[in-house]
Amino acid sequence: MRSMARFSASAGVMLASLFPANAAPLNTMNEVGAALQACWTPPAGSGTASVTLSFSFKRDGTLIGPPKPTAIKVSGDDKARQAYVDAATTALRNCLPLSFSPALAQGIPGKVFTLQFNSPKNNAKAVQQ
Repeated sequence: MRSMARFSASAGVMLASLFPANAAPLNTMNEVGAALQACWTPPAGSGTASVTLSFSFKRDGTLIGPPKPTAIKVSGDDKARQAYVDAATTALRNCLPLSFSPALAQGIPGKVFTLQFNSPKNNAKAVQQ
């Protein structure tokens, strides 16, 4: 599906509910990106940092295995980098499970996605690999 090839999340796109269990089923990858971004709060004092996580979904909106950091751009020491990665991983996990529409659920399992968590929050980018 072309709509699954790329998706981006922007701070201007918000879902009606921030709680996945109460949210309407997601129909597009843009909606998935927006739902995940709604859960993201960058760590305080993180400047212009970013981390990219790679992950895959099951049909039920949970993850297949843990997310993996694939790119980390954080100033500071290892502790600062790990804190940023932990914040992004926690944001992703706190959003789950997502509720996919039947059509989206059919095409999503096992596909690898990457989501870039940026500070400031409004610069997120996400891509299916």
